[in-house]
Amino acid sequence: MTDGVKETTGVPTVPLPPVPPVPAALAAKVRTLAPSMTRSMQRVAEAVARDPAGCAALTVTGLAELTGTSEATVVRTARLLGYPGYRDLRLALAGLAAAQQSGRAPAITTDIAVDDPIADVVAKLALDEQQTLADTAAGLDTAQLGAAVTALAAARRTDVYGIGASGLVAQDLTQKLLRIGLIAHAHSDPHLAVTNAVQLRAGDVAVAITHSGSTGDVIEPLRVAFERGATTVAVTGRPDGPVAQYADHVLTTSTARESELRPAAMSSRTGQLLVVDCLFVGVAQRTYEAAGPALSASYEALAHRHGSGRRRT
Repeated sequence: MTDGVKETTGVPTVPLPPVPPVPAALAAKVRTLAPSMTRSMQRVAEAVARDPAGCAALTVTGLAELTGTSEATVVRTARLLGYPGYRDLRLALAGLAAAQQSGRAPAITTDIAVDDPIADVVAKLALDEQQTLADTAAGLDTAQLGAAVTALAAARRTDVYGIGASGLVAQDLTQKLLRIGLIAHAHSDPHLAVTNAVQLRAGDVAVAITHSGSTGDVIEPLRVAFERGATTVAVTGRPDGPVAQYADHVLTTSTARESELRPAAMSSRTGQLLVVDCLFVGVAQRTYEAAGPALSASYEALAHRHGSGRRRT
């Protein structure tokens, strides 16, 4: 959030302390946060993800020597990964090492070559999609997700901002909210996004979807909405990016592995759609008395469009 203080009503809430990620989520956390780390911190993170058993046996001094860094860097890396201190990280590494030794199959590369048979392309893309979903689920802060669901369920109106592939995800979220009777608008035109954001106020919600966390055309309307008093949510692969400055709640997606044949927009969209589905299901649960009948009504209204067409003779 920004250094400015948003005016609120009611009793201020005390933020809950962060919950350390479970051992299985450690590798996903490293992949998600590595781009935002300094090079020395990346060396520490890569070492613990590559050899959890070996690093679990090392003291903070030993890991610092192994990675050519300092003890302070090791401790900062542990905290950035979500652990109170290095001792907690070592316990997680031991747990991760035990899980790996239980017989889990080795990871399969998903790099796609120009001359790959189509069957291999299908298999590799499926594996990469699965990894993206698993990483996003492992790194998603459920407390932040729950707070965003609460705001959406009670919102007078929801605006969603996204450009390019993220704009498609924005449309998906608004279409889902509309089907359960909520007022929602998707904006991919930056001018319209800002002019609509000006109309928001307390009790409204603005959602920004940007994988990079630095898309100006998405950040600008979110800033306006934030300053107008709306509850703001960022869905991003870079929780340390500029978009987080104006977000009351940050929902982190997996950091995509980009290649020539698979741009980041493809796998980032997979993680974003998972977050959108989680938001929608959470809101539908909270508003089920109204959402249930609304879903049934929309299904019945469209049922004739899903028929087989003219009867065959």
